[in-house]
Amino acid sequence: MSYAIIGAGNIGTAVAGHFARTGTDVGLAASRGIEAVRGVADAIGPNVIPSEVSDALAADVVILAVPFEAVQGLVGSVPDWQDRIIVDATNAIDYRDFSPADLGGRASSDVVEEWATGARVVKAFGHTWAKVLAREPGDGHGGRRVLFVSGNHPEANATVAELISDLGFEALDLGRNDGGGLLQQFGGPLTTKSFISQAIGGAGPAEMDLV
Repeated sequence: MSYAIIGAGNIGTAVAGHFARTGTDVGLAASRGIEAVRGVADAIGPNVIPSEVSDALAADVVILAVPFEAVQGLVGSVPDWQDRIIVDATNAIDYRDFSPADLGGRASSDVVEEWATGARVVKAFGHTWAKVLAREPGDGHGGRRVLFVSGNHPEANATVAELISDLGFEALDLGRNDGGGLLQQFGGPLTTKSFISQAIGGAGPAEMDLV
């Protein structure tokens, strides 16, 4: 399976760092062009491959880490996503007062899915601060930082949850975008929260601690 990140800002580079840490190849692209991301990719690690946006858009799993206002034009440039997965790590923000953008009560990832014909959109990687996301996912005591997943396609959710687990995090599926997506998107009650999942007594069911 091929992976690409579009957006080389704080979120995009934080996610790319975990691909590099685990030795997983990922393309990294930005609107400024391949040469603009080459130095960033080289600094992160050899598994991060500088890419053109057009090539990144062809990956099996495309992680969007761009401003929300750029998403419609970006995903709309693909006529048919043919059931491929878009991971929505964007935040729909009204920058006039840094409040949630008015989407008429809709989950932002549902809006992205409307724009991306034939795509399965999964919300992930965007609920917490980039500086927290960039940290090692383990807490040194057997716990793992939790990353939320939500989406309308259970198989796509499971694919992204498996990727999150492979990167060393604990994936927690919140269900559909109109439920779990609203919880974790910008302005939702899980925004900026950081949880660590730990086994009780070193075995058995996990519990979550807010850190």
